[in-house]
Amino acid sequence: MYKFLLRPILFGFDPENVHHFTFKMIRFFSKIPFVSSLFRSLYQVHDARLEREVFGLKFKNPVGLAAGFDKDAKLYSELCDFGFGFVEIGTLTPKPQDGNPKKRLFRLKKDSAIINRMGFNNGGVKEAVQRLNPPAGRAGKNKGVLIGGNIGKNKVTPNENAVDDYTLCFDSLFDYVDYFVVNVSSPNTPNLRALQDKEPLTELLNTLQGKNQEKTSQKPILLKIAPDLTDEQLMDIIDIIKETKIAGVIATNTTISREHLHSDPQLVKENGGLSGKPLANRSTEVIRFLAKKSNNAFPIIGVGGIHSAADALEKLEAGASLVQLYTGFIYEGPKLIKDINKALL
Repeated sequence: MYKFLLRPILFGFDPENVHHFTFKMIRFFSKIPFVSSLFRSLYQVHDARLEREVFGLKFKNPVGLAAGFDKDAKLYSELCDFGFGFVEIGTLTPKPQDGNPKKRLFRLKKDSAIINRMGFNNGGVKEAVQRLNPPAGRAGKNKGVLIGGNIGKNKVTPNENAVDDYTLCFDSLFDYVDYFVVNVSSPNTPNLRALQDKEPLTELLNTLQGKNQEKTSQKPILLKIAPDLTDEQLMDIIDIIKETKIAGVIATNTTISREHLHSDPQLVKENGGLSGKPLANRSTEVIRFLAKKSNNAFPIIGVGGIHSAADALEKLEAGASLVQLYTGFIYEGPKLIKDINKALL
């Protein structure tokens, strides 16, 4: 129903406005007593064979929602009804920020893709924490679905002070999420990707791991990387994970590449990160490279271009332990989650 009835209507309007409208509609309908249970009956698949234990956490199923969809933890409870095994909020920064000027979100329909240059628009980590209740690991609004916290730095924070921003977000979210994702790979914050270089990235991750070890119980810390890294840089990532002993990697973020696109050339020229089907092959290549070269030394969450169950299975066969959706969820609708879980069974 979504693909053939709702999507053509929604895709007739500005994508960012549609995003906010969809949030309001999901929230509104979820307040009607029987609707949440209807969503669950339509999209959730319950089977012990889908459960996965990864970096010390038990996931109901291996299909998650990637960061960027619910930046401010406004809808995670309702999104849990659609069958996800985990939902990642963020990217969150210490202070609220508006992000980049609009228009900043573009659909490339012929390519089943999206270009965004949102720029970490969010209400700040403290505001999100107020919505993340009860704390992680307890039954409640997350309905047993694990919640990840994706953290970044404010645009005005120079890279030499970036560690302070990530640390503040880490401390603020610690009691409210099940795992952390360090985002240094978005192309939409100036100079952010420079933090992927070996020296600053090692310092950042060691600092967060030090903070982690001060806690009574630790939380998994993952690194989200760009698909545009060279093989040499990916080898550096493997070395950094070994040295810092973080829990794993999310591969990959959006790409700045514009190869083999068929949409309106004016749209293709828009600055920002590209997500969707054109990213599928490169994302899988990165997963396979990391898994092979590291001898499967750490878990990988595969994300990028998953628009079908076959796409998800390809990521898992390449070496991913879990997968995440974002653009595929927008183009294909919540049935995609069920299709993947059914295919796994």
